[in-house]
Amino acid sequence: MSELPHFKLLSADQINTIRQNASAAEENGSLTPEQLALIYQQKWFRILVPAAYGGLELPLLQAIELEEELARADGSLGWTVTLCAGAGWFGGFTDPEFSKQIFTNPHVCLAGSGAPTGFADMVPGGYRVTGKWLHATGVPHATVFTANCIITESGTPVINADGSQKVLSFTFHKEEVSIIPGWPYIGMKATGSYPYQVDNVVVPHNRTFKIDANEALINNTLYRYPFMQLAEATLAVNISGMALHFVELAQQIFAQKQNREGVLIADLHVVKNEFYIKLHQLNEARHALFHAVQESWEHCVANPCIHDVVLKNVSTTAHLLAHAARQAVDDIYPYCGLSAANTGADINRVWRDVHTAAQHSLLVFGRDK
Repeated sequence: MSELPHFKLLSADQINTIRQNASAAEENGSLTPEQLALIYQQKWFRILVPAAYGGLELPLLQAIELEEELARADGSLGWTVTLCAGAGWFGGFTDPEFSKQIFTNPHVCLAGSGAPTGFADMVPGGYRVTGKWLHATGVPHATVFTANCIITESGTPVINADGSQKVLSFTFHKEEVSIIPGWPYIGMKATGSYPYQVDNVVVPHNRTFKIDANEALINNTLYRYPFMQLAEATLAVNISGMALHFVELAQQIFAQKQNREGVLIADLHVVKNEFYIKLHQLNEARHALFHAVQESWEHCVANPCIHDVVLKNVSTTAHLLAHAARQAVDDIYPYCGLSAANTGADINRVWRDVHTAAQHSLLVFGRDK
């Protein structure tokens, strides 16, 4: 059997804490106190938060390498950290005084949705917001919520110069938000992903922001990097991390399970060949994305804007990685027998997580855009 890449950023104790709590987290529908304590201790929700507000402000390649290992340790935890840390990236665009207030909380966690399914009517000093958003990750432990809203004036949408509707991003305190529990999907059950809504909440101007490199209030490379490619890269490595976990568990099954003739599954040529090919393809796709991200980062450091060809390479390699990860899992799955179909088995949870997380539209559409 081919060797899996080693964990480099997580210690054995950290991996054990994450994995030993994974089943309980799935049953509870949210990360456990032990998992959250580790996240707060390591400041993983602050991976992309500006250093000026106590964040780690990691370069993008370092961030996605860490996020992949977290997803490999456990899919729901990795996804939760990635989505909430991604919302923490908005700290590069939010009002400095407001940012200082929210990021002083040692347990700060931002959750939100990019769908513009809210309406914000202009009122003196700010906006009156009403809306409902279907999916936000990390809701049970979120301290701040973000959401996109269509801007209206006396109920009529405000139109931009190009003819599009004006949309702004908003931040809400937890007490301004109503949570609607419910996650009817087969996997990612521990992510605490629920719909939420706000009803007639007045939000001052200093709690709005616009995600645009030209609107960044912290002029560092991380906040000049385009959001679309940042999102694609961070989501793709979550799928590859989960796929690596699946392969790891499959390898354990192959080392113990025999076929009808008493031959270990691990010794069957067809299995060894399939395993080698899929792991090789997965690793090739991983390295391609890592290279594309680093190249685009260096381009962003040296130039005021990144060339479209460089950005397209990040998008393309992210989508190819997500595809390679799904393909590896689906092609190795049948050799695992009923062990992988047992809903109480770790490998089945990982399989369900892969096939739920990989449904994200950013990982399905747009590879050739």
